[in-house]
Amino acid sequence: MTNLKINNWVFLDLDEIEFSAIRAQGSGGQNVNKVSSAIHLRLDIGKSTLPDFLQKKILALADQRISNSGIIVIKAQRFRSQDKNRDDAIERLLVLLKKAAKNTKTRRTTKPSRSSQRKRMDSKTKRGKTKALRGKVGRQ
Repeated sequence: MTNLKINNWVFLDLDEIEFSAIRAQGSGGQNVNKVSSAIHLRLDIGKSTLPDFLQKKILALADQRISNSGIIVIKAQRFRSQDKNRDDAIERLLVLLKKAAKNTKTRRTTKPSRSSQRKRMDSKTKRGKTKALRGKVGRQ
């Protein structure tokens, strides 16, 4: 697997992704102190072969994994195996890139229909009359 498929038109070469093995955090006994099983995935968006429109969309995402300098950093340490953590990091990167590549529909402003406006005003009038009946009863 040399290319990651983001959608039918966009692919990312695995050579552009930098992996580094680090020691995982948290409990795990003696093994966690000896083995570097966690993975740091780094992708420089500006230097990647991704199309310009997709690079802009990725940089516009409000995601804490994207630094101000345009580098995606994903830390995977869910599994005890380095290979599984590497696959997990790639999968999480794919989810992020697919989210950015997805086209969002533009919102069209709508106007309430006359009948819905009339129904709303009628219900408000009826509610007001009901509340008016709750007042003090006048003496004669």
